[in-house]
Amino acid sequence: MNLPSFLWLWKIAAWSMGLALLAYVMLAVSGFWLLRARTSHPLPGMALFPQGIRGVRSLHYTLGLSMVSLVLLLLAIGVVGTLGHFGTLGQSSHLVAGLMVVVLVLLSAFSATQIGMRKPWARPLHVGVNILLFMGFAWVSWTGWSVVQKYLP
Repeated sequence: MNLPSFLWLWKIAAWSMGLALLAYVMLAVSGFWLLRARTSHPLPGMALFPQGIRGVRSLHYTLGLSMVSLVLLLLAIGVVGTLGHFGTLGQSSHLVAGLMVVVLVLLSAFSATQIGMRKPWARPLHVGVNILLFMGFAWVSWTGWSVVQKYLP
């Protein structure tokens, strides 16, 4: 395709990936706070939330929604940018890594909505998926770096 430079698109992708990783770390911290609050061992940081566990849960959901949005934005940027630059998908293993991260993020979000007293399987699934997501983010970051090298002059 004869399209203008996609440099602006890659800048958005870089910021989105950085923010998604930041959201992941903040989700891990707030998830740990929720775990501690559930087990009656609140942490000093909980004092920042006057609403107690509801405030932390609200923060956790907001961060989760932000991460889902950022990952879906990254998917769209990757598809549009790769098709625009190469005319086809599947130029590297970054596609597989990215799709795996998208699936894991959506599975994590789904399992989060299911957590409750009547569905005891949801919380372990949510935690397990997020542990796998750590490896997925590492893989997609590694393969993404090699993709970035293709676009740099």
